[in-house]
Amino acid sequence: MGDDSRMTKLSRRELNRTLLVRQKLVERVGMPPLELVRQLVAVQGQEPNWPYVGLWSRLVNFRHDDLAALLRDRSLVRSTMIRRTVHLADAADYRWLRPTVQPVVDAALKAPYFRAEIDGVDLAALAAAGRELLAGRQLRRRELGELLARRFPGRHPRRLAETVELLVPLTHGPETGAWGRWRNRHVTVGSAEEWTGAPTAVPQPATLVLRYLAAFGPATVADMQAWAGVTRLAEVVDDMRSRLRVFTDDEHRVLFDLPEAPLAEPELPAPVRFLPAFDNVLLGHKDRRRIISEDDRKRTAKEASAGVPVYLVDGFAHGRWSLDGATLRIVPWHPLSAADEAAVRAEAEDLLRFVLAGGDATPAGHDPQVVVDG
Repeated sequence: MGDDSRMTKLSRRELNRTLLVRQKLVERVGMPPLELVRQLVAVQGQEPNWPYVGLWSRLVNFRHDDLAALLRDRSLVRSTMIRRTVHLADAADYRWLRPTVQPVVDAALKAPYFRAEIDGVDLAALAAAGRELLAGRQLRRRELGELLARRFPGRHPRRLAETVELLVPLTHGPETGAWGRWRNRHVTVGSAEEWTGAPTAVPQPATLVLRYLAAFGPATVADMQAWAGVTRLAEVVDDMRSRLRVFTDDEHRVLFDLPEAPLAEPELPAPVRFLPAFDNVLLGHKDRRRIISEDDRKRTAKEASAGVPVYLVDGFAHGRWSLDGATLRIVPWHPLSAADEAAVRAEAEDLLRFVLAGGDATPAGHDPQVVVDG
């Protein structure tokens, strides 16, 4: 890797501000929502409403239908991809992104959750059956499972459908990602090739690295792999090294970046921002201390499966928030100055107006209010 001692050393605060700038969290931008999703590579969205909150925090005058329309017209694809979780991605990006991260998707089949149910099943035959049943149509995942169970008797229908979704690139119907659904009770699936109108491409790990760095760099190889869920990216980066800029961090780890990508000043002001659970900026690195302290990360670890929405003060995670009907509740992890509390309340009130403007996302019956615990 060369002599790291002569590389520019970046402080944690420089990395923080650079990340916020690349993630469009320093000031809201006027770019189209589809362009923003491309900038972020993909937006995690297993809970349908969270991507709407993430885009609202980054875009000027963002409306719910700005995202829903992109799902309806097939510009955005909702599917399993990065880290084997549901993301939204530009349809053209999905065609190379899914095959590039397919190894981590395949790895799910080795987990006990699947292995106990599909042991002995001819996976090639199962994939072929799934393609046949979905040809020219979309089905609810439950319906697909029931049809598969007729061909593979004695097997768990839901597990059969989920296995097909791992083996075959499938997209979710636009209604699955519609605003107002805080839980995915009815997922509709169909052929990704039919939905996008084109077959998936060959894996493109170099493209993955370059796009990741544009949105999350500077970063280590371990960061890249943690974000994507795939391994062996060190070989890819080694082949690209002459095209990359190299830094070190405060622990002398080697960071890579695009040569033309700007770095932010460490004292750049950072406004309060509210982030959804699983937001890109929180999950983009193996070492997440550039955005959340280790102690605060551990606070959220117990609830990792459900996700923890957080808010930022001075660019770093400061506490969590939640919705209870028409009440937005804020739970600080650290003391708030009077000025910071006023800024947090103001941003929370704006977020609550956005949420309630969506209509059926929260139940009626109470006046909207922001509550700061403690």
